Amino acid sequence: MLNLVSRNSRGLIICGDFNINFMEDTIHKRILNSLLATFGLYPTVDFPTRIYNSITTIDNIFINTVNHNSFSVYPCINGLSDHDAQIIVLHDIAIMTYEKQLFFGRRFNEAAITDLTIKLSYELWEDVLSYNDVNMSFNKSLNIYLTIFYSSFPTKAVYNSSSSKSWLTQGIRISCINKRKLYLISRHSLDQNKKIYYRRYCKVLAEVIKLAKRKYYNNL
Repeated sequence: MLNLVSRNSRGLIICGDFNINFMEDTIHKRILNSLLATFGLYPTVDFPTRIYNSITTIDNIFINTVNHNSFSVYPCINGLSDHDAQIIVLHDIAIMTYEKQLFFGRRFNEAAITDLTIKLSYELWEDVLSYNDVNMSFNKSLNIYLTIFYSSFPTKAVYNSSSSKSWLTQGIRISCINKRKLYLISRHSLDQNKKIYYRRYCKVLAEVIKLAKRKYYNNL
């Protein structure tokens, strides 16, 4: 894969959890560095990326550039995982931005659900029962269902500003700040009750964000 990508791309960035601690000089680290170096890819992260029960650098960003002044890398503690995020800023790259983006989605509301239920109740499913092969019966029933589903919940194109996050209320913003504070407390604590409380807080906040997004996009 790297052979193909390196031939067709001038700039490469590979990032992720490599499960190799780059803070230690191990044989696995040397093999990986040597392999990626043959494609001109070099590691950029030199700080811990996971601090929980131990301190390790198992996440990294490899780029194929020789100009080490053209980028900067720094950690971002977002509280979403026990792994910190890594942010790389490329100072010599221009990215075209757009004021509006086109999104496609389906509107799920009570009227559409009722329409789906009524249409399904009118379907006799005779063609499905006419097959002796269970796979053909399944495919036929699936086609019928999807046809009705798509008619009840048609896709809708919506232009939305790339910076628009109307669903992000002040309450959610405050909760996200509190979640980050709880993460910083729990990551350095040996108290399991604090870790459990943090995970419960994240679960509730995730549900609140999901409902806020659903309500916002259903009203577009």
